[in-house]
Amino acid sequence: MSATTLGSAAETDTARKEAALRVILPAEGRRRGGRRRRILAVIAPPVCVAAIAVGIWYLVSYFGLSESQRFILPPPHQVVRVGFLNWYNFDEILVGLKSTGTVALIAFGLSAGFGLLFAIAMSEAKWVERSFYPFAVALQTIPFLALVPLVGFWFGFNMTSRIIVATLVSLFPIMTNALFGLQSIDNAYHDLFRLHTRSRFVRLIRLRLPGALPSIFTGLRISAGLTVIASIVTDFFIRQGDPGIGGLLEMYSSELQSERLYAALFVTAALGLTVFWGIGFIRQRVIARWETTATSGED
Repeated sequence: MSATTLGSAAETDTARKEAALRVILPAEGRRRGGRRRRILAVIAPPVCVAAIAVGIWYLVSYFGLSESQRFILPPPHQVVRVGFLNWYNFDEILVGLKSTGTVALIAFGLSAGFGLLFAIAMSEAKWVERSFYPFAVALQTIPFLALVPLVGFWFGFNMTSRIIVATLVSLFPIMTNALFGLQSIDNAYHDLFRLHTRSRFVRLIRLRLPGALPSIFTGLRISAGLTVIASIVTDFFIRQGDPGIGGLLEMYSSELQSERLYAALFVTAALGLTVFWGIGFIRQRVIARWETTATSGED
């Protein structure tokens, strides 16, 4: 083969590589740009709303209230300085957060476990559903503030009572959503499993529970928020042991320590958001891909 032919082949190969790079690189750039736009679309709206809220807060604090009334709504930088930058105050809030968070975490685990077990039992046997479901509904209609002194009389005004009340409050959403998911599986899938002579246990593990996961995670997300709320509210009534966030809120309110009060409120909101986003993150990792595949298959 002549040198001219070899040179032409090399030039052709180089041109093809350059053309391929011109196609690939813009595509990668578009993917990165699309990812940045998606992240910006998620982050920018709440950041803008928060900035507007802080601006309104400053306006109300400095122009809507006199200096003697400013304790009602202290400016944000004052809340940060007193509630977060003062280590003694912030450590006190963190201790309260640890107490409340421990109660919420234990209660959430208990309610998730018992709620799922009750849902499975009621979905497997109609007589169990007819026997116990009305009492679960009745328990849900009782104001949980009325449960606090009652449970306190029985088990003592301690952390155990706080856990029991928070568990009872958050049990119903998990149970009802899981029951709905377990009972919503298409009969055609049940017939397919029966055709292959699969047992009820196999159908539960391989068909009903995976199919009920979206409903179960919906119940978990609702119950997680209720658990945090119940754990905080029980702090107002049960004072033994380390004070929780609820006890600190009442103490700061009675002593008119508004900066520490607002700091404790922000920490409370952060706890609720962390639990909510944590359940959402687990849901994404567990069933998001499955839901996307199922939707694509239907389309």
